[in-house]
Amino acid sequence: MEKIESLIGTYAPDFELPGTDDGVHHLAPYLERFQTIGVVFMCNHCPYVQMYLDRLKQIQAEFQSPKFTLVGINPNDAEQFPEDSFENMKTFATERQLNFPYLRDVAQDVARAFGATKTPQAFLVDQAGKIRYGGGIDDQPQAPSTVRSHYLRQAITQLLQGEPIAAPITEVVGCSVKWRR
Repeated sequence: MEKIESLIGTYAPDFELPGTDDGVHHLAPYLERFQTIGVVFMCNHCPYVQMYLDRLKQIQAEFQSPKFTLVGINPNDAEQFPEDSFENMKTFATERQLNFPYLRDVAQDVARAFGATKTPQAFLVDQAGKIRYGGGIDDQPQAPSTVRSHYLRQAITQLLQGEPIAAPITEVVGCSVKWRR
């Protein structure tokens, strides 16, 4: 959390990453098109990502507009976890009908620069390119019906309305990022 605290209000790292759509994705065009970009570090094999996947798709559907988009980034080492390979990401994106771009961070530079430590872990970047939120999606990974605090949804709403984010840092529950050895 210390690393995330120091990143809130600083410029998000630019990236140039391949997507499961066979395109190359950069942060700059997203900043030109959207008021807020949600960057979610995720992977294929993490049970927490699987628990949150429908909620992430709902968030994208709910807020998707000229003002917001989610971008999923998989930083995991595919040598240790072959399920997280780029080819398996393509299958995952198709089978799970992802409604947001899913990108591969093979070098793990983007995850390190954002200070990501877990999957899923969310960050919000404003149109100026500054990180405004870092943390979890909500307070209840295993039982969506019992969620009391919708961290990411609340932060998106506040940012889109031009309000300060009440909780710019929240606890993340998930699997550790699988760093290369």
